[in-house]
Amino acid sequence: MHFEYSPKVRDLLGRLERFMEDHVYPAEHEYHDFIEHSDNRWVIPPVMQQLKARARSEGLWNLFLAKFDDYGSGLTNLEYAPLAEVMGRSFIGPEVFNCNAPDTGNMELLARYGSEAQKQQWLLPLLNGEIRSAFAMTEPAVASSDATNIECRIERDGDDYVINGHKWWTTGAPDPRCAFLIVMGKTDPAAPPHHQQTQVIVPMDTPGLKLLRPLRVFGDDDAPHGHAEILFENVRVPVGNRIGDEGQGFEIAQSRLGPGRIHHCMRLIGSAQRALELMCARVEHRVAFGRKLSEQGSIREDIARSLCEIEQARLLTLKAADKMDRTSYKDARDLIAMIKIVAPTMAQQVIDRAIQAHGALGLCQDSFLPRAFANARAIRLADGPDQVHMASLGKAVIKRYTA
Repeated sequence: MHFEYSPKVRDLLGRLERFMEDHVYPAEHEYHDFIEHSDNRWVIPPVMQQLKARARSEGLWNLFLAKFDDYGSGLTNLEYAPLAEVMGRSFIGPEVFNCNAPDTGNMELLARYGSEAQKQQWLLPLLNGEIRSAFAMTEPAVASSDATNIECRIERDGDDYVINGHKWWTTGAPDPRCAFLIVMGKTDPAAPPHHQQTQVIVPMDTPGLKLLRPLRVFGDDDAPHGHAEILFENVRVPVGNRIGDEGQGFEIAQSRLGPGRIHHCMRLIGSAQRALELMCARVEHRVAFGRKLSEQGSIREDIARSLCEIEQARLLTLKAADKMDRTSYKDARDLIAMIKIVAPTMAQQVIDRAIQAHGALGLCQDSFLPRAFANARAIRLADGPDQVHMASLGKAVIKRYTA
């Protein structure tokens, strides 16, 4: 593994960092203030469209889509990692460059498994930033960390599929730009457990699709993007909306979640790095009991420990990305599990220390930190909770060393 970035990546990294400094960070308060003072929270702040247009004109667009030269940047996962880290320093950053979840996962899924008609109708508008999308897998009635538990039914009726089920935490569905969902459900409950599921595209305006409510994360609705609870009552879509083959849904989900997990980790490292930098600036200028906070031994220990933890997570993320590039997502699954276990907890701890150093400021809307902390905590559940990854990883390690 080489630890120096290529000239191509260094160029992109420099351009991206300048764009964040010149345009994204200064727009954060305008973006959030627009939502807070709007009569309808589910509207898109105009500054976002302005930022996206500027980013696209500067060639900072769809950088995530690593292996699909027809659609994306052609960057490898290893090359994309430092770029995703920089974007993850801001909550509005990834969307500015059309590198935001869950659209990134859906675009890669459609690029890999979608039919030509699906690519023309859904993938190209996503790549152009004209629409948004969501992925409906998690259900309230079952432990969805085990996807074989999913109860949503997708039943064939002539040239259509009929969908009945109850989903929640469908991120992005409340967004007014969300044009379609990718829905995972069972087409054949009698098949082997990992071949029962199928994925289909469901346009948001399909009769029978009912968005029940947006869900709140620690009291925040994450408007204007949000997370929806959705009911499907006899929702009918053409068979041509199926992605891949019947019974291939679990396989497709795993191929989608692999990159999704590591992208989360890349962004979280950026979030933790920003929290550390803010912490350093705060303690150097804040005076308590006659001296700067930066002169306190416990503060210096927190900063040193945070730097070590961030760098450890960064290197593990790069190693996982490199393995994904050189082999496959399947062969890299242990490293992906490791970083998915490590990075969210690391970010949560680093951001918590930064909050403590900021005092009351670290708790309110004037600071980047509360939203960053909530996001890090939420990612410990997103794309599989810590316990599932640890159980899977532990099983693989035992098998490896006792074979």
